[in-house]
Amino acid sequence: MDRTHDPLIPPETSWLTDPQAQAVCDAITSGGHAIYFVGGCVRNALLGMPDSDVDMSTDALPEQVMALATDAGLKAVPTGIDHGTVTVVSNGVPFEVTTFRRDVETDGRRAVVAFSKDIADDARRRDFTMNALYATPQGQVIDPLGGLPDLRARRLRFIEEPQARIREDYLRILRFFRFSAYFGDTSDGFDAEALDAIAQNIDGLNGLSAERIGQEMSKLLAASDPAPALAVMRQVNVLQAILPGSDDRWVGPMVHLEGALGISADWRGRLAALGGQDVAARFRLSKADARFLGTLGDVGFAGPSLGEVSYRHGRDIALQVLLMRSALAEVMPDTTVLETISSADAAQFPVKAADLIPRWEGPALGAKLAELEQIWIDADFGMSKEALLAQL
Repeated sequence: MDRTHDPLIPPETSWLTDPQAQAVCDAITSGGHAIYFVGGCVRNALLGMPDSDVDMSTDALPEQVMALATDAGLKAVPTGIDHGTVTVVSNGVPFEVTTFRRDVETDGRRAVVAFSKDIADDARRRDFTMNALYATPQGQVIDPLGGLPDLRARRLRFIEEPQARIREDYLRILRFFRFSAYFGDTSDGFDAEALDAIAQNIDGLNGLSAERIGQEMSKLLAASDPAPALAVMRQVNVLQAILPGSDDRWVGPMVHLEGALGISADWRGRLAALGGQDVAARFRLSKADARFLGTLGDVGFAGPSLGEVSYRHGRDIALQVLLMRSALAEVMPDTTVLETISSADAAQFPVKAADLIPRWEGPALGAKLAELEQIWIDADFGMSKEALLAQL
């Protein structure tokens, strides 16, 4: 077993210098136990990326963690004690502390675990080698399974046997592609052994909830460039399994246009470009996200001008429509369209109902207001109230 103590976590890393986190560590080590920072926070610190959630792992049993935390004047909450997790609150800041575990039984969604004293057992429960990295409270890196070379190469690999890792939790199929988009260097392709294992376990995705699938896909689509991962998902039939009828060909051009036009990425716009059947239900989108996606479907590829879209539906919708239409047409739009979108979003229709009463009332009043509003929109929002009323 390679328990590498090099490199060190960068000393400026926030969680390494956080007095609240260190207080939790001190409480556990005071009882003669080991405690480590683990997973995403270690990975991100070594990659120089923004902080991830701070999780801790220990050889102390949950009851010991609770007792030691309480003795140190900290609050201990048994949030997942049956699975080894205690939330220790230090000066109002919560930290999840989980006892080393090993899997006894898995069914593709959840696991029966037993506690362990061996950090390597705990590391083997994790998904990818770059996530099986630990750090002492002093910042020394512990690498039980040899994940550091993969991290340095930005190479995403399952721990040990890929099929075994996937069958422990089929969501790891989607996590493989999400983590590849965020942390992987895919210039030389994706890990062949991982892709082969994924292809052989596609049916396992059928047992996942729509909510879990939707959460993973929204995170993947929010990556700086999800296009390579989506393309490989299509090639190994993952994309069709979770979103029949989808087509990833327009996502890459949208990403390029976002950068060229300085438009912030919106995963919902990329999802609209991806298409597919019953997207909101298959991903169990929130009502707000489903409405956003539905509007993009209604006006995204054809319909009113971008100015009208911005006026009626808001700037965020209009920007995504601009990206979708430009990607489909394979053209780089003039940047002046961004000014049009912004000004239309702020435009105020100058005619009020009171201006038309009593000449029109009831449904006729509403129809006449809508008629004048459309004239105003078609005139690029430039007609004055007087000019509009002169149309009557």
